[in-house]
Amino acid sequence: MSTRPPVARPWWIVTAREISVKLHDRSFLLSTVVTVLLVAGSVAASALLGGSSADHVLATAAPEAAPVAARAAQALAESGDDTLTVHSANAPDAARRAVADETADAALLRDLDGWTVVGRDDVDPTLARVLEQAVAEETLAARARAAGTTAEELTAGSELRTELLSGEPDRGPARLVVGFVFAFLFYLAAILFGMAIANSVLEEKQNRVVEILATAVPVRQLLYGKVLGNSLLAFAQTGLYAAVGLVGVNVTGAAADVGWILAASGWFLAFFVAGFAAQASVWAVLGSLASRSEDLQTSTGPIMTVLIGALFVGLYAEGAWLTAASFVPVVSSVAMPIRLLDGGVAWWQPVLSLTIALAAAWALLRLGERIYQRAVFQGGRSLTWRQAARLEQ
Repeated sequence: MSTRPPVARPWWIVTAREISVKLHDRSFLLSTVVTVLLVAGSVAASALLGGSSADHVLATAAPEAAPVAARAAQALAESGDDTLTVHSANAPDAARRAVADETADAALLRDLDGWTVVGRDDVDPTLARVLEQAVAEETLAARARAAGTTAEELTAGSELRTELLSGEPDRGPARLVVGFVFAFLFYLAAILFGMAIANSVLEEKQNRVVEILATAVPVRQLLYGKVLGNSLLAFAQTGLYAAVGLVGVNVTGAAADVGWILAASGWFLAFFVAGFAAQASVWAVLGSLASRSEDLQTSTGPIMTVLIGALFVGLYAEGAWLTAASFVPVVSSVAMPIRLLDGGVAWWQPVLSLTIALAAAWALLRLGERIYQRAVFQGGRSLTWRQAARLEQ
């Protein structure tokens, strides 16, 4: 009697099955659509809230700046509800001090090389735009009064430079929005796909389907397939949400330059893969340890605490706390990308953090493999990690 040859790459068959089941699940598809709408709505709401009127204070230290400030004030009044208040300083250093002391939002200075707008952490994009336009118009108007000039001479020296006293730009509301999106997406995807893994394992255990599958597929291959299949789905879904958020930020103008967001988003996707892989095997083990849905609800407390901690770190942590959290596996999936949004992070730090996260994912996968193979066939009772580790394989 001929025997059936072993299946090549059985883990891939399990992976394809997990993906197929999810793509035919109406609740999964509906939750994806709803989350896309929530991400787009949150970006739009942030843009609307950030578009309220503002009173800008501009410090000047040269008589030539008065007509430029007048043109800028007129442009602000015509384009919206923003206003411009001009503060005359005695000297350029005094104007810079006004910006440093936050008594002025920006300073408009004139020297032999042209015009400079000075900001403390950043220059408001709207104010910078109208000042640049006003400088160009006033320069052209002044030179047009002189006869015999060329067009090139009329526009020479009208460029507006930006100088930031702090050295690093303040990304303002855009940074907060993107940071919230990173934290929320990781938290949501981890719970959605983590619970899917646990419930799938529990259902197969309750129906004794796992015993049938184990005759054709090695048990550890079942675990690998479930982890990989749900990790790919989570990665694809999160990539979709990130793309929607980036498009929304760009369309609404929440960030004038999205290059810094793209770089941080790339790191976020990499850290997301490592962070989800680190916990995926834990979710599978929780499903194998449970005997009923009620057991699963009570045993997820520790991992839920870690995920909630990652969410709060992403929303509220700053300074040394955020730096320390960016090297803790799972939590680093949120903390490190948010640090990268602020800039000033040495290249080796995200590389080291990602290496630690991948090492933790591998260690947890090997540990989960041992527990899963022992507990998944123990029907009728719930187990603890210690009890399952003591069982014979």
